Amino acid sequence: MMRGFRSVLARAAARTRAELQGTRGRRLSHCAAAPARPSFGIAFDIDGVILRGRSPIGGSPQAIRRLYSDDGTLKIPFLFLTNGGGVPEHKRALELSELLGVNISPAQVVHGHSPYRDLVKRFEDDLIVAVGKGEPASVMAEYGFRKVLSIDDYSSHFKEIDPLAPFKKWKVGQPNCKDFMSEKMHPPYDVYQERVKGVFVVSDPVDWGRDLQVLCDILSTGGLPGNGKGDQPPLYFSADDLEYQLHFLLSGLGWVPSG
Repeated sequence: MMRGFRSVLARAAARTRAELQGTRGRRLSHCAAAPARPSFGIAFDIDGVILRGRSPIGGSPQAIRRLYSDDGTLKIPFLFLTNGGGVPEHKRALELSELLGVNISPAQVVHGHSPYRDLVKRFEDDLIVAVGKGEPASVMAEYGFRKVLSIDDYSSHFKEIDPLAPFKKWKVGQPNCKDFMSEKMHPPYDVYQERVKGVFVVSDPVDWGRDLQVLCDILSTGGLPGNGKGDQPPLYFSADDLEYQLHFLLSGLGWVPSG
């Protein structure tokens, strides 16, 4: 995964440089010579550096704006490099643009799960399960994985797979419509016959107990819970940090950090 992360970072930097060159190239018709291209770029962490939750830290918005010209074009190439995620890069770019008051391109956002793109060819037509808060299945689908279910959707097809479900008072918000129920009765993939070929932890799980149980069942049965033992399908983590810090004074536990 380290090799994949480096390749994603290199591609993001190349796209950012291309955008920078493009904006400067368009300005050549208005001036005799364009400024020299910077010989460096900047990679920013997000949580604890630029933002705390959704609140900018200190003068971070002003510092980011100094990387742009008065006309809004980029002077210094930069990107956001974060272990967090759970949403597609274009959504994070829109959020950062709103909070920082500048135009952030999706090419300038590298999430902890961005390297999963390099695994599309291996799992493109295989059933995979995406784990975590936010929109893990949407993230993987946008990367090009064709048969992906969130762990919420996957576990919903197996009655009593979560032994603690009767004691949980909360409910996962789901659309209440006939089409949705029809899809649940006839899932788009036959999860009772088709083995899960890969599991991808995209972001922090919400229901740790259930997710651990379901993952153990998937991994120990060769990707088909309730069907004996089998070879373990691969399990990928977007980051392996156990602790991270958000608003509370003490570090919190998480499978992957959210910043």
